[in-house]
Amino acid sequence: MANNTADHPPGNSVAEGNHDGDFGMTTEDLRDLMELRSAEAVNKITDTYTDVQGICRRLKTSPIEGLSGNPVDLEKRHAAFGKNFIPPKKAKTFLQLVWEALQDVTLIILEIAAIISLGLSFYHPPGGDSEACGQVAGGVEDEGESQAGWIEGAAILFSVIIVVLVTAFNDWSKEKQFRGLQSRIEQEQKFTVIRKGQVIQIPVAELVVGDIAQIKYGDLLPADGILIQGNDLKIDESSLTGESDHVRKSMEKDPMLLSGTHVMEGSGRMLVSAVGLNSQTGIIFTLLGASEHDEEKKVKKTKTQDGIALEIQPLKSEEAAESEEKEEKEEVKQVKKVNVTKKEKSVLQGKLTKLAVQIGKAGLIMSAVTVIILILYFVIDTFAVQGRSWVAECTPIYIQYFVKFFIIGVTVLVVAVPEGLPLAVTISLAYSVKKMMKDNNLVRHLDACETMGNATAICSDKTGTLTMNRMTVVQAYVGDTHYKTVPEPDAIKPETLEIMVNSISINSAYTTKILPPEKEGGLPRHVGNKTECSLLGLVLELKRDYQPIRDEVPEEKLYKVYTFNSSRKSMSTVLKNADGGYRMYSKGASEIVLRKCSRILDAQGQPRIFKPKDRDEMVRKVIEPMACDGLRTICVAYRDFPAEAGEPDWDSENDILNELTCIVVVGIEDPVRPEVPEAISKCQRAGITVRMVTGDNINTARAIATKCGILLPGEDFLCLEGKEFNQQIRNDQGEVEQERLDKVWPKLRVLARSSPTDKHTLVKGIIDSTVGETRQVVAVTGDGTNDGPALKKADVGFAMGIAGTDVAKEASDIILTDDNFTSIVKAVMWGRNVYDSISKFLQFQLTVNVVAVIVAFTGACITQDSPLKAVQMLWVNLIMDTLASLALATEPPTESLLLRRPYGRNKPLISRTMMKNILGHAVYQLVIIFTLLFAGESIFDIDNGRNAPLHSPPSEHYTIVFNVFVMMQLFNEINARKIHGERNVFEGIYRNPIFCSVVLGTFALQIIIVQFGGKPFSCTALTIDQWLWCVFIGVGELLWGQLISAIPTHHLKFLMEAGHGTTKEEIHEEELTEGADEIDHAEMELRRGQILWFRGLNRIQTQIKVVNAFRSSLYPAGLESPESRSSIHSFMAHPEFVPLSEEEARIPPIEETGDEIEPLPSPSSGAGGGGEPPSAFPCRRELSI
Repeated sequence: MANNTADHPPGNSVAEGNHDGDFGMTTEDLRDLMELRSAEAVNKITDTYTDVQGICRRLKTSPIEGLSGNPVDLEKRHAAFGKNFIPPKKAKTFLQLVWEALQDVTLIILEIAAIISLGLSFYHPPGGDSEACGQVAGGVEDEGESQAGWIEGAAILFSVIIVVLVTAFNDWSKEKQFRGLQSRIEQEQKFTVIRKGQVIQIPVAELVVGDIAQIKYGDLLPADGILIQGNDLKIDESSLTGESDHVRKSMEKDPMLLSGTHVMEGSGRMLVSAVGLNSQTGIIFTLLGASEHDEEKKVKKTKTQDGIALEIQPLKSEEAAESEEKEEKEEVKQVKKVNVTKKEKSVLQGKLTKLAVQIGKAGLIMSAVTVIILILYFVIDTFAVQGRSWVAECTPIYIQYFVKFFIIGVTVLVVAVPEGLPLAVTISLAYSVKKMMKDNNLVRHLDACETMGNATAICSDKTGTLTMNRMTVVQAYVGDTHYKTVPEPDAIKPETLEIMVNSISINSAYTTKILPPEKEGGLPRHVGNKTECSLLGLVLELKRDYQPIRDEVPEEKLYKVYTFNSSRKSMSTVLKNADGGYRMYSKGASEIVLRKCSRILDAQGQPRIFKPKDRDEMVRKVIEPMACDGLRTICVAYRDFPAEAGEPDWDSENDILNELTCIVVVGIEDPVRPEVPEAISKCQRAGITVRMVTGDNINTARAIATKCGILLPGEDFLCLEGKEFNQQIRNDQGEVEQERLDKVWPKLRVLARSSPTDKHTLVKGIIDSTVGETRQVVAVTGDGTNDGPALKKADVGFAMGIAGTDVAKEASDIILTDDNFTSIVKAVMWGRNVYDSISKFLQFQLTVNVVAVIVAFTGACITQDSPLKAVQMLWVNLIMDTLASLALATEPPTESLLLRRPYGRNKPLISRTMMKNILGHAVYQLVIIFTLLFAGESIFDIDNGRNAPLHSPPSEHYTIVFNVFVMMQLFNEINARKIHGERNVFEGIYRNPIFCSVVLGTFALQIIIVQFGGKPFSCTALTIDQWLWCVFIGVGELLWGQLISAIPTHHLKFLMEAGHGTTKEEIHEEELTEGADEIDHAEMELRRGQILWFRGLNRIQTQIKVVNAFRSSLYPAGLESPESRSSIHSFMAHPEFVPLSEEEARIPPIEETGDEIEPLPSPSSGAGGGGEPPSAFPCRRELSI
């Protein structure tokens, strides 16, 4: 096979059409090759294929010309090696979503009640109305009710179905939206390849094996490849290996390039060798179960295949299992391993479930008491008072009575359970999510939106979130003058300007460019090295252009280039002059380059002597002030080598890089986004602490934090570096201790030079902490693959839509489509709004429920008949619930939401003020209803409707009671718009058209029901006077509301609160759950030597299982063993088992990739990552805490 491909000339990329696309290598060969690294890979290539050209020949491609781009050939390559596409997770089907929605506790209670009620309505026992059995308690039900008995059960089921469908539809459309966004993002991603000798850009998905791709600084590699030619290429492979050091790639040492890694320096060309599921990222995705592959079949066999087994049986302790039962069921049902579900229920869901259960219990007790009282009353009245004896033939009739009592009981229960609640939550969240899209928040998990309203802390990245991620020159020192802003072109001598523009244009990578903005009115796009972009930006601001200069001196004419690297910290380019001399342009970190300068251009543009003492003065007067402003300083210089001195020895760098003439020193910053300080002050007003977690040096971090307003003057706060942070929170064994962390985090505002592990530790520590009066709810922003664990751990993870990697997006809850911090504030506003909407709804709903239950209960006990009939109850219940949830859940948010502190984890859903409102309005309604019930006939001068004989037509009396009840609810709905005791309940009502239309619609429907409802609704038409009285009593609700809000809540200490969050006792169990989940999700995000690591863990897991089994036999089931508290945690912390990522973090810090080690005499390092200034620095002392 090898020979027949060798005949093709290398340039011919089109297979001859015979041997159907037979290439000289199979996918397996390439895959095996790609799994090798560095020297092994080089040896394998030379042994098997002689060199990379050999592989090119076998893949029928030319290293210079690339593929022909012939569709037939591309199709063959697709067939042979696959497409460059990783199939997304199979979306859940609509039915799966419906099934998930059905798991709701409240819905289950309702379903059961409905089924019982339906069953009983069809139960008609035999036995005539014999006189002997007594005409006891005549008015239990009239015949209209008995015909309409089934309506009740059916109506409940109907409401359940609506709730389930709405929930499922929401989830489904949200998923669809998200997928739409994903595919949009993917389609926009382009990559540069060579085809037919032309350099073109194609969508990433169209890459095929055999393509020759051009790679440059800043690229995210979309496929695996082998390097064909490279200059100074360095790759950040941390997304695959967790190694933070950049890996140097070269043909001789390590030519293997992996998909999902970033090019950090240099440029080159690569031969694409694996795409899609066969690339390294694809293989890992398959392992993570993100793409549904053949693993469905493997699951049965996993016990033996330890490679993927870890994924399928997540490490879970016994205690964890209980709290995760629901998730367990789902995980069994769908074999999706890492279901990116959140670990716990959201804060709100937790509170609601508790509340629903509490209400359900209360309702159950009430209904049981009702049934017991009715039965006792019946038995005592029949057998004791009337003295009848139990006759055999009367048994069916007595049973029928008992069944009727039971139905009344179930009615009470149904009224007690607020089935509108799940619907209100769903509608509110769905509405918010839709609106949040407009505010650049793409919500992936519905509950995240509401959790965000409770957030008490935000840990934000610096670059790109708080700052614009566009380096810009803001200060300059040129011609003996320090300009605090970029000078005008005519302020600089033309000679100086000329040499400065030439130096910047030529002495920078030609791949670095500033392109026109994509959108009208947008900012110009920076391509390539950000620092160089800032210098080119300076050229443009000085009204000059770099492109003509580059065209005049193309790359081929550059005589020698010393590229930038971390030890040189400078870059120099040498040009050969016409007279045979040479000119060298240099630029770099000012502390490095100034040391090499012996002259400086003065105000006249003439070089003058520059002595060490001049340099010290310059450091003091120019460079340190720049560094204190958070600027990075870069020095631009040049040197002329005269022709008569002959050609210098270019290899002795120290002699070459000397005797320079300084042209200009510039201060560069990544400017803070203009809207950020305002957004942060809003957060602080709203009681949210913003912390900055960045990899930058501490001075820059501190300066930026001060500009953003994260650090306020006169406050007591900490700014730490990752190293110090770790020393303070870890004990001697290197384990993180919560007590130590609790001493640090409350004051910590800036964490600089931090690793991803530090970020994760900080987030976990804050979430698990129990110091302070409320537990913290933490939001985190992240964009890199390495932020995955922290994003997953946080209560709400924000990923950057533009700068974010796929892994970050996958781990997040909300995606910021504009990468902007202000959008987070919007998310907080919406989240609080959701919370308030649900509280408003609860306040309204519970008033209805309390009143209805008490009326049904007392009515049943006193008159043997519920004054509100079952169908009327359902109208009140279903329509008022569903419509009210629509009305109250769609209130738009106002800025005033940001003026109060967050509720936190354990604040009850129903506050004292709400309790006061609920009970206050209930009192009003009950007084009115009972007055009407027992004295209504005399007030309105109508027939008494109490104790009406069986099958009598509906009475005006009871119709008025029903109508007044509904009117009071309608007006109380307006009261419910405010839950914090505000006076003006109409404020902003016109901003919510849904609310207005719901209230008016309900009113119209009520008129129809009363006037035309007739028998099914047990109503009779009312006169206009009666209607006016009903409305008048309803309006009384509004006046009564004013009265209630005048009572100060703090006097009402006796009022209970309901719907609490998690209490401290429960936290410990939670911690266990999370500890168990930790290894399973976060730590194992994406690591080197994946499979081995899985296998190792799997072995340990088996051992843990054994230990657990042992332990469970030692300790009785209910008790928790003494060690099990810390078991998983200590297992995580013991050095032997440290996951790779942490291992790295714990290596004694010669961190900062080695370039920060030598002490530098002046503040900030240059274009290569900020260096750490010595502590002698003035700004260090003023700002340090």
